[in-house]
Amino acid sequence: MIMKRMTVMYLFAFALLLAACSASNQPQANGQIEATVKRVVDGDTFELESGEKVRMIGMDTPETVKPNHPVEPYGKEASNYTKELLTGQKVTLKFDAEPYDKYKRLLAYVYMSDGTFVNEKLVRDGYARIMTIPPNVAHADLFLEAEREAREQNRGLWGLEDEKKAESKKKEDKSKKKEKDSASNTQTPPDGKLIKGNINSKGDKIYHVPGSSSYEQTNAEMWFATEEEAQAAGFRAPKR
Repeated sequence: MIMKRMTVMYLFAFALLLAACSASNQPQANGQIEATVKRVVDGDTFELESGEKVRMIGMDTPETVKPNHPVEPYGKEASNYTKELLTGQKVTLKFDAEPYDKYKRLLAYVYMSDGTFVNEKLVRDGYARIMTIPPNVAHADLFLEAEREAREQNRGLWGLEDEKKAESKKKEDKSKKKEKDSASNTQTPPDGKLIKGNINSKGDKIYHVPGSSSYEQTNAEMWFATEEEAQAAGFRAPKR
């Protein structure tokens, strides 16, 4: 009888232990669980082997898979970066005040086995911007400092601003050159001299009379009153 009671007590204690272990690996506010990453959806979202989706807290990478939304600049780079970091890796998911979002995705701070804080790394390396949504704000200051550093160093997506400025300046310079060339082709001829003399890239001296096919776009280096005057200066008529 005593042995039977002891057996029942052991079984009961074992059941309680199993329940406690099971509960310890369930998402809870300010708790944590161990998990393995099955695949990365995009820069800030991935799927576990259990099938649950995880959205990293406190940061936001450019969109790549949002329905009816174009792929945003640096989105593919961020997605590929997260894939290299996390695919197939065992990670620790730490939760803030809310373990889930409205889409039933886990909201987590993600740590790799070597201690790397993935959320922070994505921000500091310039693959993500900070996105602080209360009440999940445990590392808001850390993320702000990481983004400030990424901006100052022009890392990742922050370097795109310099590229845009350079491209804008290039277009501006091109526009100014076009305006300058256009202005040079509307030169005011000296009184009585309408024939344009021009020396091409091959060194050929060619004159163009008003009404000819190349007259308007030709930049006059010399002006002549007559074709004879142009020819006397060593210029010839166009071959066509």
